[in-house]
Amino acid sequence: MEREETVSIVMPVFNAAPYLREAVESVRNQTWQDWELLMVDDHSRDDSRRIMEELAREDGRIRLFSTGEGEKGAANARNLGTRHAAGRYLAFLDSDDLWMAEKLEKELAFLRQKEAAFAFTSYEFGDEAARGTGKVVRAPQCLTYQKALSRTVIFTSTVLFDLEKIPKELLYMPRVASEDTATWWQILRAGYCAYGLEDTLTVYRRPQKSLSSNKLAAVSRIWNLYRRQEKLSLVRSAWHFCFWALFATLRRI
Repeated sequence: MEREETVSIVMPVFNAAPYLREAVESVRNQTWQDWELLMVDDHSRDDSRRIMEELAREDGRIRLFSTGEGEKGAANARNLGTRHAAGRYLAFLDSDDLWMAEKLEKELAFLRQKEAAFAFTSYEFGDEAARGTGKVVRAPQCLTYQKALSRTVIFTSTVLFDLEKIPKELLYMPRVASEDTATWWQILRAGYCAYGLEDTLTVYRRPQKSLSSNKLAAVSRIWNLYRRQEKLSLVRSAWHFCFWALFATLRRI
């Protein structure tokens, strides 16, 4: 495998049997074929492991890993995959989301054009069957740390990193709620800019159940990130929270 061109894709898997094959098929259908897929089983209790093993037998670019005891959770699963990533570029794909066929090719070209370390794309909300709902979250052109505090617009399954320009240590996710958002902030706080590609290249599968409780949990998570993870003052936290709530509402209209 030539590291210079390869995209390492990290996929945490927890009880994802109904969606797993479709997610992996969206990787195998990429127009950019120089990739490896690192699937990390996070103590699944359904048929996920058997499906993962079948997929790995079908395609030698797929590698399997498992989180150990005491290492459960998406952050640990992604960190394990990231540690074993052998390519120059790193992407994340959740096991229930889907990529458009040109996702890697277009985003890689965009990352190189910008000579950037960190890129992400627009994405569309999908229903439980991953059918697009028409609700699209547009990626802004450039997101700095200060802007990102008020806009959780970077979706995990859309990101792409150049590991020759950004150290892996910055990509390891902390063990906190909303670990992905905390990770983007720690990268941007280090002085990087996240460049947004406007093309909609990912479908975020989003079942309708428990939306009210999810919203309440999101409010709690974002507030805790401001106060505990970023250690912002009460005033700064409230300021960013107000804008976060506004953008979050507009994103779902």
